[in-house]
Amino acid sequence: MAQADFEDLVETFELLEDWEDRYRHVIDLGKALPDMPEALRVPATKVDGCASQVWLHITIDNGVLTFIGESDAIIVRGLIAVLMTLYSGLQVSEIGRIDVLAELGRLGLNEHLSSQRSNGLRAMVTRVVETAAAA
Repeated sequence: MAQADFEDLVETFELLEDWEDRYRHVIDLGKALPDMPEALRVPATKVDGCASQVWLHITIDNGVLTFIGESDAIIVRGLIAVLMTLYSGLQVSEIGRIDVLAELGRLGLNEHLSSQRSNGLRAMVTRVVETAAAA
């Protein structure tokens, strides 16, 4: 059910030799994210439950969800980029049908993130899913 961009990411991860290479790739994804405008880093966009500072600005236009994000931790910026490839551009009705754990498991993220990072990732996913459900 994942989007083509996410399938491309899965293929890239399959080509990388070990977790360190994959981890570096996630960091590179984070570095490539455009900076989120300071004006959008407000309490309403801040994601609670993350060890780092995280903001997600989610928009829904004609039933299609997109978002931008920011974090003060580069690996978390990379995780935001991963979530963007998974969710951005989908109809809100499709968001809740994605098995996030299974999709992220295809990248091997489940086994290699610290519990704090995993909790933060879950908090970001919850924010996206709840916003889509409320639309």
